[in-house]
Amino acid sequence: MKVEKISAFSYKNDGGNPAGVLFMDKMLSDNEMLKIAKEVNYSETAFLLKQGDDFRIRYFSPETEIPFCGHATIASGYSIGQKFGLGKYTLFLNEGNIEVDVGEKNGESFTSISSVQTHSKEIDEEYITNLIDSFSFNKNDLNQDYPIKIAFSGNNHLIVFLKDKQKFSQMKYDFPKVKTLMEKENIVTISILWKENENLYHSRNAFAYGGVVEDPATGSAAIALAEYLRNAGLKKSGEIEILQGFDMNQPSQLFVSFSDVDNSSVKVSGTSRVIK
Repeated sequence: MKVEKISAFSYKNDGGNPAGVLFMDKMLSDNEMLKIAKEVNYSETAFLLKQGDDFRIRYFSPETEIPFCGHATIASGYSIGQKFGLGKYTLFLNEGNIEVDVGEKNGESFTSISSVQTHSKEIDEEYITNLIDSFSFNKNDLNQDYPIKIAFSGNNHLIVFLKDKQKFSQMKYDFPKVKTLMEKENIVTISILWKENENLYHSRNAFAYGGVVEDPATGSAAIALAEYLRNAGLKKSGEIEILQGFDMNQPSQLFVSFSDVDNSSVKVSGTSRVIK
Protein backbone atom coordinates (compact mmCIF):
# COMPACT_ATOMS: atom_id res chain seq x y z
CA MET A 1 0.00 0.00 0.00
CA LYS A 2 1.27 3.43 -0.95
CA VAL A 3 -0.07 6.57 0.69
CA GLU A 4 -0.07 9.43 -1.80
CA LYS A 5 0.61 12.91 -0.46
CA ILE A 6 -1.47 15.58 -2.18
CA SER A 7 -1.90 19.24 -1.23
CA ALA A 8 -5.44 20.38 -1.99
CA PHE A 9 -6.72 23.93 -2.59
CA SER A 10 -3.22 25.04 -3.58
CA TYR A 11 -2.58 28.68 -4.44
CA LYS A 12 -0.58 29.32 -7.62
CA ASN A 13 0.94 25.83 -7.32
CA ASP A 14 2.06 26.55 -3.76
CA GLY A 15 0.70 25.90 -0.29
CA GLY A 16 -2.64 24.18 0.09
CA ASN A 17 -3.63 21.64 2.70
CA PRO A 18 -1.76 18.30 2.67
CA ALA A 19 -3.78 15.09 2.78
CA GLY A 20 -2.89 11.44 2.56
CA VAL A 21 -4.76 9.39 -0.04
CA LEU A 22 -4.75 5.59 0.10
CA PHE A 23 -6.52 3.28 -2.36
CA MET A 24 -7.34 -0.01 -0.62
CA ASP A 25 -7.80 -3.47 -2.14
CA LYS A 26 -10.14 -4.28 0.74
CA MET A 27 -11.61 -2.30 3.62
CA LEU A 28 -9.13 -1.96 6.45
CA SER A 29 -10.17 -2.01 10.09
CA ASP A 30 -10.75 1.26 11.95
CA ASN A 31 -7.61 0.67 14.02
CA GLU A 32 -5.50 0.06 10.91
CA MET A 33 -6.74 3.26 9.25
CA LEU A 34 -6.19 5.26 12.43
CA LYS A 35 -2.64 3.88 12.73
CA ILE A 36 -1.86 4.88 9.13
CA ALA A 37 -3.34 8.36 9.66
CA LYS A 38 -1.12 8.80 12.72
CA GLU A 39 1.95 7.77 10.72
CA VAL A 40 1.10 10.12 7.85
CA ASN A 41 0.41 12.82 10.46
CA TYR A 42 -1.59 15.16 8.23
CA SER A 43 -4.82 16.64 9.49
CA GLU A 44 -6.65 13.96 7.45
CA THR A 45 -5.95 10.89 5.37
CA ALA A 46 -8.60 9.59 2.96
CA PHE A 47 -9.11 5.85 2.46
CA LEU A 48 -10.79 4.77 -0.77
CA LEU A 49 -12.21 1.43 -1.89
CA LYS A 50 -13.38 1.11 -5.50
CA GLN A 51 -17.01 0.02 -5.90
CA GLY A 52 -17.85 -0.36 -9.58
CA ASP A 53 -17.06 2.97 -11.22
CA ASP A 54 -17.30 4.84 -7.90
CA PHE A 55 -15.67 4.76 -4.46
CA ARG A 56 -16.35 4.19 -0.78
CA ILE A 57 -14.40 6.82 1.17
CA ARG A 58 -13.53 7.31 4.84
CA TYR A 59 -11.47 10.00 6.56
CA PHE A 60 -9.19 9.75 9.59
CA SER A 61 -7.29 12.45 11.45
CA PRO A 62 -4.36 11.36 13.66
CA GLU A 63 -6.82 11.07 16.56
CA THR A 64 -10.24 10.07 15.24
CA GLU A 65 -12.46 9.33 12.25
CA ILE A 66 -13.98 12.44 10.61
CA PRO A 67 -17.38 12.08 8.87
CA PHE A 68 -16.36 14.29 5.94
CA CYS A 69 -13.27 16.24 4.90
CA GLY A 70 -13.33 18.66 1.99
CA HIS A 71 -9.62 19.04 1.29
CA ALA A 72 -8.98 15.29 1.52
CA THR A 73 -11.85 14.80 -0.97
CA ILE A 74 -10.32 17.33 -3.38
CA ALA A 75 -6.98 15.52 -3.01
CA SER A 76 -8.73 12.18 -3.59
CA GLY A 77 -10.39 13.61 -6.71
CA TYR A 78 -6.97 14.56 -8.05
CA SER A 79 -5.68 11.02 -7.46
CA ILE A 80 -8.80 9.44 -8.97
CA GLY A 81 -8.34 11.59 -12.07
CA GLN A 82 -4.72 10.52 -12.41
CA LYS A 83 -5.57 6.81 -12.07
CA PHE A 84 -9.00 6.48 -13.66
CA GLY A 85 -9.41 9.53 -15.87
CA LEU A 86 -11.19 12.87 -15.69
CA GLY A 87 -14.95 12.94 -15.12
CA LYS A 88 -17.60 12.65 -12.43
CA TYR A 89 -17.48 10.10 -9.64
CA THR A 90 -19.73 9.31 -6.66
CA LEU A 91 -18.10 8.94 -3.25
CA PHE A 92 -20.04 7.00 -0.62
CA LEU A 93 -19.62 8.47 2.88
CA ASN A 94 -20.56 6.94 6.23
CA GLU A 95 -23.85 8.79 5.79
CA GLY A 96 -24.99 9.83 2.32
CA ASN A 97 -22.82 10.41 -0.71
CA ILE A 98 -21.21 13.24 -2.65
CA GLU A 99 -20.16 13.79 -6.24
CA VAL A 100 -16.71 14.88 -7.37
CA ASP A 101 -16.04 16.37 -10.78
CA VAL A 102 -12.39 15.95 -11.79
CA GLY A 103 -11.11 18.22 -14.55
CA GLU A 104 -8.43 20.72 -15.47
CA LYS A 105 -8.22 24.52 -15.49
CA ASN A 106 -5.34 26.52 -16.94
CA GLY A 107 -3.24 23.37 -17.10
CA GLU A 108 -3.79 22.47 -13.43
CA SER A 109 -5.94 19.81 -11.84
CA PHE A 110 -9.26 21.37 -10.83
CA THR A 111 -11.67 19.33 -8.73
CA SER A 112 -15.17 20.23 -7.54
CA ILE A 113 -17.28 18.67 -4.79
CA SER A 114 -21.07 18.85 -4.67
CA SER A 115 -22.02 18.76 -1.00
CA VAL A 116 -24.51 16.74 0.97
CA GLN A 117 -27.63 18.61 2.13
CA THR A 118 -26.64 21.52 4.36
CA HIS A 119 -28.39 23.30 7.23
CA SER A 120 -27.74 25.87 9.98
CA LYS A 121 -28.76 26.18 13.62
CA GLU A 122 -28.41 28.51 16.59
CA ILE A 123 -25.93 27.95 19.41
CA ASP A 124 -26.44 28.66 23.11
CA GLU A 125 -25.25 32.10 24.25
CA GLU A 126 -23.45 30.70 27.30
CA TYR A 127 -21.53 28.32 25.04
CA ILE A 128 -20.51 31.25 22.80
CA THR A 129 -19.29 33.23 25.83
CA ASN A 130 -17.18 30.32 27.10
CA LEU A 131 -15.73 29.82 23.65
CA ILE A 132 -14.86 33.47 22.98
CA ASP A 133 -13.20 33.67 26.41
CA SER A 134 -10.81 30.95 25.18
CA PHE A 135 -9.66 33.00 22.16
CA SER A 136 -7.35 36.00 21.80
CA PHE A 137 -10.26 38.22 20.72
CA ASN A 138 -13.35 39.26 22.69
CA LYS A 139 -17.01 39.97 21.98
CA ASN A 140 -16.25 43.57 21.02
CA ASP A 141 -14.15 42.23 18.15
CA LEU A 142 -17.05 40.28 16.63
CA ASN A 143 -18.79 41.52 13.50
CA GLN A 144 -22.35 41.96 14.77
CA ASP A 145 -23.74 41.76 11.23
CA TYR A 146 -22.79 38.08 11.22
CA PRO A 147 -24.23 36.25 14.27
CA ILE A 148 -22.39 33.14 15.43
CA LYS A 149 -24.11 29.95 14.27
CA ILE A 150 -23.40 26.32 13.51
CA ALA A 151 -23.52 25.37 9.83
CA PHE A 152 -23.59 21.71 8.76
CA SER A 153 -21.87 20.52 5.57
CA GLY A 154 -21.24 16.89 6.43
CA ASN A 155 -19.60 18.16 9.65
CA ASN A 156 -20.62 20.87 12.10
CA HIS A 157 -18.69 24.13 11.75
CA LEU A 158 -18.99 27.16 14.00
CA ILE A 159 -19.01 30.36 11.95
CA VAL A 160 -17.40 33.38 13.67
CA PHE A 161 -16.84 36.74 11.91
CA LEU A 162 -14.39 39.35 13.17
CA LYS A 163 -14.60 43.00 12.12
CA ASP A 164 -10.85 43.75 12.24
CA LYS A 165 -8.24 42.08 10.04
CA GLN A 166 -5.47 42.59 12.60
CA LYS A 167 -7.42 40.67 15.27
CA PHE A 168 -8.05 38.02 12.62
CA SER A 169 -4.33 37.73 11.81
CA GLN A 170 -3.37 37.55 15.50
CA MET A 171 -5.87 34.78 16.32
CA LYS A 172 -4.75 32.35 19.04
CA TYR A 173 -6.66 30.11 21.43
CA ASP A 174 -6.43 27.84 24.46
CA PHE A 175 -6.15 24.45 22.75
CA PRO A 176 -7.32 22.12 25.59
CA LYS A 177 -10.30 24.32 26.54
CA VAL A 178 -11.43 24.81 22.95
CA LYS A 179 -11.05 21.12 22.15
CA THR A 180 -13.29 20.22 25.11
CA LEU A 181 -15.89 22.77 24.02
CA MET A 182 -15.81 21.50 20.43
CA GLU A 183 -16.25 17.91 21.53
CA LYS A 184 -19.21 18.93 23.70
CA GLU A 185 -21.19 20.20 20.68
CA ASN A 186 -19.56 17.92 18.07
CA ILE A 187 -18.10 20.95 16.25
CA VAL A 188 -15.32 19.83 13.92
CA THR A 189 -13.81 23.25 13.13
CA ILE A 190 -14.29 26.82 14.27
CA SER A 191 -14.20 29.01 11.19
CA ILE A 192 -12.82 32.46 12.03
CA LEU A 193 -13.59 34.83 9.16
CA TRP A 194 -12.87 38.34 7.95
CA LYS A 195 -14.81 39.72 4.99
CA GLU A 196 -12.80 41.80 2.51
CA ASN A 197 -15.74 42.34 0.15
CA GLU A 198 -18.97 40.67 -0.98
CA ASN A 199 -17.12 37.98 -2.91
CA LEU A 200 -13.82 37.56 -1.02
CA TYR A 201 -13.48 36.10 2.47
CA HIS A 202 -10.40 35.32 4.57
CA SER A 203 -10.59 32.29 6.83
CA ARG A 204 -8.69 30.65 9.68
CA ASN A 205 -9.89 27.30 10.99
CA ALA A 206 -9.28 26.04 14.51
CA PHE A 207 -9.24 22.24 14.33
CA ALA A 208 -8.56 21.21 17.93
CA TYR A 209 -11.31 18.58 17.52
CA GLY A 210 -8.98 16.65 15.20
CA GLY A 211 -5.84 17.29 17.26
CA VAL A 212 -4.55 20.05 14.96
CA VAL A 213 -4.17 23.70 16.00
CA GLU A 214 -5.12 25.14 12.62
CA ASP A 215 -6.16 23.85 9.20
CA PRO A 216 -4.71 25.70 6.16
CA ALA A 217 -7.64 24.88 3.85
CA THR A 218 -11.00 23.44 4.85
CA GLY A 219 -13.40 22.49 2.07
CA SER A 220 -16.24 21.43 4.35
CA ALA A 221 -15.97 24.75 6.25
CA ALA A 222 -16.10 26.60 2.91
CA ILE A 223 -19.33 24.78 2.12
CA ALA A 224 -20.60 25.61 5.61
CA LEU A 225 -19.86 29.30 5.04
CA ALA A 226 -22.01 29.31 1.90
CA GLU A 227 -24.80 27.56 3.80
CA TYR A 228 -24.51 30.12 6.60
CA LEU A 229 -24.62 33.12 4.24
CA ARG A 230 -27.58 31.72 2.34
CA ASN A 231 -29.53 30.66 5.42
CA ALA A 232 -29.04 34.06 7.09
CA GLY A 233 -30.00 35.93 3.91
CA LEU A 234 -26.58 37.63 3.80
CA LYS A 235 -25.80 36.31 0.31
CA LYS A 236 -28.51 34.19 -1.28
CA SER A 237 -26.55 32.85 -4.26
CA GLY A 238 -23.48 33.31 -6.42
CA GLU A 239 -19.78 32.59 -6.15
CA ILE A 240 -17.29 33.45 -3.44
CA GLU A 241 -13.54 33.06 -3.06
CA ILE A 242 -11.95 32.08 0.25
CA LEU A 243 -8.28 32.66 1.06
CA GLN A 244 -7.01 30.57 3.95
CA GLY A 245 -3.67 29.50 5.41
CA PHE A 246 -1.81 32.73 4.56
CA ASP A 247 -1.10 33.39 8.25
CA MET A 248 0.44 29.90 8.42
CA ASN A 249 2.60 30.40 5.30
CA GLN A 250 0.48 27.75 3.59
CA PRO A 251 -1.55 29.87 1.16
CA SER A 252 -4.75 28.21 0.01
CA GLN A 253 -7.55 29.21 -2.36
CA LEU A 254 -11.09 27.84 -2.37
CA PHE A 255 -13.91 28.64 -4.78
CA VAL A 256 -17.53 28.17 -3.69
CA SER A 257 -20.74 28.44 -5.71
CA PHE A 258 -24.34 28.06 -4.55
CA SER A 259 -27.91 28.82 -5.58
CA ASP A 260 -30.74 30.52 -3.69
CA VAL A 261 -32.62 27.24 -3.20
CA ASP A 262 -32.54 26.45 0.54
CA ASN A 263 -30.62 23.28 1.43
CA SER A 264 -29.55 22.72 -2.19
CA SER A 265 -26.08 21.38 -2.85
CA VAL A 266 -23.11 23.73 -2.50
CA LYS A 267 -20.08 23.29 -4.76
CA VAL A 268 -16.50 23.87 -3.57
CA SER A 269 -13.58 23.71 -5.99
CA GLY A 270 -9.83 24.02 -6.06
CA THR A 271 -6.55 22.93 -7.55
CA SER A 272 -4.15 20.31 -6.19
CA ARG A 273 -0.43 19.59 -6.32
CA VAL A 274 1.68 16.56 -5.51
CA ILE A 275 3.88 16.92 -2.44
CA LYS A 276 7.40 15.85 -3.42
